Amino acid sequence: MFTDRLIEKVIKCRNHTVVGLDPRLQYLPDHLIDEAVEAVTEGSRASIIAEAFFRFNKEIIDNVYDIVPAVKPQIAFYEQYGTAGFECYLKTCRYAKSKGLLVIGDVKRGDIGSTAEAYSDFYLGNNEASAETDCITINPYLGTDSMVPFVDNCEKNGKGIFVLVKTSNKSSKDIQDLESGGKKVYEHVAELVVRLGEGLTGKYGYSPVGAVVGATFRSEGQRLRELMKRVYFLVPGYGAQGGTAEDAAVCFNDDGLGAVINSSRGIIAAYKSEAYRERFNEKEFGPAAREAAIAMRDDINNELAGTGKIAW
Repeated sequence: MFTDRLIEKVIKCRNHTVVGLDPRLQYLPDHLIDEAVEAVTEGSRASIIAEAFFRFNKEIIDNVYDIVPAVKPQIAFYEQYGTAGFECYLKTCRYAKSKGLLVIGDVKRGDIGSTAEAYSDFYLGNNEASAETDCITINPYLGTDSMVPFVDNCEKNGKGIFVLVKTSNKSSKDIQDLESGGKKVYEHVAELVVRLGEGLTGKYGYSPVGAVVGATFRSEGQRLRELMKRVYFLVPGYGAQGGTAEDAAVCFNDDGLGAVINSSRGIIAAYKSEAYRERFNEKEFGPAAREAAIAMRDDINNELAGTGKIAW
């Protein structure tokens, strides 16, 4: 089961960090663009950018695969470059898997009936046409029947999902904090997540039906941990969005498990930041990313140790 494998990777690495592979042109060193231009002699601009993105992702993966349990490519950064970008996404997933990483596809799919089944079979299927992902994010807005096909493939193929429950963006309150029947909308979604995962818990007691819970809303994270004791959280919002290790720590259970924390630009673009740019040049973006991932690991682990939430 996905969550068992995730926990075992977390414990092996002693790290709750997920690296978000969200490449943007402004993150790429000039030499990668030059190399891509030489490699794609007859390609379009999109093909050149996709090649540069893959080279960038590959270098990041090569520098973090042994210290983090998973990566999370956000598909929008690839889809904007059409078929070349989508192929880059798939190549990135395959390469990460070849290095032993778990892959969380941040695709936020959500639809009904045969459409949901098609999405589920592509991202969570187990055949030669399926994407190389272990887990994806899904949108619960269309209700239970939009989620069941994904849950079915979690059970059948040992995959996982993270359902959007309380997202890290400021305006999430516009819908997620509305009250209905004396509860917030995100609390209703949390209860649905728990129900969908019942009977599917693995050997560590966690369900493969997880939840996205932003580090930018500490009190809400605390409340959701109370409501979803056996649900694993994917926690965005750490670092660049303002979330801290202290904010993220409320998403963990007393066993020191229950959450993985995502960082994207704080790691992959670390070489551009004030903390690293004096020590790493643009050709050393990979080692800078590694150091940033280690710093994040230590920040979270120190906070968890201070609260007595130790998994190892």
